[in-house]
Formats: sequence, C-alpha cells, structure tokens
Amino acid sequence: MPEWRSADQPMTIYLLRHGIAETAGAGVDDAARALTDEGRKKLRALLKLARGAGVKPERILTSPLVRAVQTAELAAEALGCQARPIRTEVLAGGSPEDVWSEIRTHKDAGSLLLAGHEPQFSQLAAYLLAAPELVVDFKKGALVAIEMEQFGPRPHGALRWMLVPKLAA
Repeated sequence: MPEWRSADQPMTIYLLRHGIAETAGAGVDDAARALTDEGRKKLRALLKLARGAGVKPERILTSPLVRAVQTAELAAEALGCQARPIRTEVLAGGSPEDVWSEIRTHKDAGSLLLAGHEPQFSQLAAYLLAAPELVVDFKKGALVAIEMEQFGPRPHGALRWMLVPKLAA
C-alpha cells in the first residue's frame, strides 16, 4: 500500500481509554487491575451510542493490561468487530512515535480501534493531530475519532469527534 491513501480511503483511528477500573494501591499489581461493574456499565452505554453512530472497527489493538483488554473485548462485542483484539506492548506506555509505527503496520485497514491508558492517549491524540501542544482531557471510557489520509513518517490527522461517558448516560 502506498504511503498516501486516496481521499476516498481514509483510515479512522479510534482511541478508547479503558473504563473505570479497580483502585490502585499498595500490594496491588497495576497490570492485573480489572474493570469495575460501573466501568463496564458506562463503557457499554458509550459503545452503544458509538455503534448507533456507525462505528465498526476492522481491527482492535489493546494494551496487555487487564483493564484495557477487557475494554477492547467489550468494544469488539458491542461494535461488531469480527477480529479478536490484538495485544501490543506499545499501548502499555510506548511513545506516540512508537504507537504511530504500530498503526502504520495496519494501514491496510479502513478503521482501527486502540484501547489503552492515560497519559499516553492524550499525548497520542495530540501527536496524531500534529498538534503537540494540544491538551486533551481524556476521561476514563472516552472515545476519540481521528481520520488519517496519509501514513508517512509523521502523522497529520483530523479530529472528527470525541464521546465522553456523560453523553451516553
């Protein structure tokens, strides 16, 4: 596939921050923290709204941390994604440049959903939008849509929308 996608074939990248998870604390393995019942409920409501808006990712990439994997699995089910979520270490704290490199390996997909964490996702959104100074308030369970038309060394996407859990309540 060429470095430049035609205007009629942009890729939509969805960034989905994991839902509300168990509280971190002394002696608690951060990687094993799971979604709470409230976190699952809010995610399902947001994903129902997203599905109604036509969101249907071809592929899902997820951080290997339990709460992100659970978020990715809920998204796959709610949004009708047939492919199983793919776990990737880069979504467990890699740099925006590293995540962009991973995204570029999936540029044949028309849409890609990434499930992950803060502060990585607010930095990643700014990077994908070629606006490094941009501040994104990425709430737990929020979903951002960014459209990409080119896949060169540096991204330059367009923000399409952001859904926050309060909109789905």
